Amino acid sequence: MSDYVICMDASGDIDREIAQENGIEFVPMEYSLGEEMRTSHGCEDEAVLKRFYDGQRGGDLTRTSQISPFMYEEYFAKFLKEGKSVLYFCLSSGLSATYEGSMLAAGNLKEAYPDREVLPVDTLAATGGMGILAELAIENRKKGMSLRENFDAVSALVPKLRHFFMVQDLMYLKRGGRVSAATAIVGSALNIKPILKIDENGKLVTIDKKRGNKAAMTALFTYFKENYNPELCRTIYICDADTPELAEALVEKVREEAADVAIRRTMLSPIIGAHTGPGMLSMILIGK
Repeated sequence: MSDYVICMDASGDIDREIAQENGIEFVPMEYSLGEEMRTSHGCEDEAVLKRFYDGQRGGDLTRTSQISPFMYEEYFAKFLKEGKSVLYFCLSSGLSATYEGSMLAAGNLKEAYPDREVLPVDTLAATGGMGILAELAIENRKKGMSLRENFDAVSALVPKLRHFFMVQDLMYLKRGGRVSAATAIVGSALNIKPILKIDENGKLVTIDKKRGNKAAMTALFTYFKENYNPELCRTIYICDADTPELAEALVEKVREEAADVAIRRTMLSPIIGAHTGPGMLSMILIGK
C-alpha cells in the first residue's frame, strides 16, 4: 500500500475512469452561476457542465473563489491523520494564488505532522495539463517511486507542458484580469477567434488570431503537429467548454496524424470555464 495520496484541485481535468480507478483526490473549489454558489469536487457530471455553459450563454455571470490556507490545512490534515503524505497538483501560480496558499498550509502542517509531508507542485498549468501530470504520477507510484522521487520526476516535466486553446469571447478572460481590455475588445470583433497559450511563467498570452471556429481549430491541430513527441509522452488532452463538434473534429485530425496517440476527451471544469466562457477548445500535451 502506498504511503501517499495524489491530489489535484478542481480546476484540473482528468479522465474520470483513471481518477476513480487510482484514487485521485480533489481539493474542492467554489464557483458561482448567476446568484447560485456551487462547489466543484472534480470530474463534474456532464449534465451539470452542460447546464453551466448554457447558463453562461443565457447571460449568467460566473466567478470563482480562492482556496484559503486554512481550507487547505483542513483538507490535507485528513490524509496526514491517516498516516499518508500528499502529492498535490496545483493550478498555475501565474493564474492564481492557490499555490502560495497550499505552500503556507504545507508549512503549518509540518509542525503538527513532522513525519508526514505535503508537497505541492506548481504545475504552471491548468485543466488537462494537471491531468497529464497526475497520470504520470500515478504510473510513477505504481513503479514504486517514493513521494519525493515522484515529486522530482513530475516537476521536471512542468516546463515541457504545452497548452494551446481558442476562446469565443475574450471578455470572460478580461473580467478575471487575465487579459487586457484592449486585447478583449479587438478579439471580440469580426468573428475573430483568439488563440492563447500558457507561457513558461504560467500566464496567459495571445499567440494568434483566426477568423472563424474551423480556422482556429485547425491552428490547434498545427500546434499539435509541431509539438507532439511520443518519446516524451503519448497522452494528450482535448478539453472543451461544451463545443463537442469542434472537439471531435480535432480528435479526428489528431488520430489521422498520429495513430499512437492516447487522447483524453473531457469537458472543461467550471472553475476554468468561469473565466474562458462557453465554446473554449484546448489542445494540451507534453511537447518538444
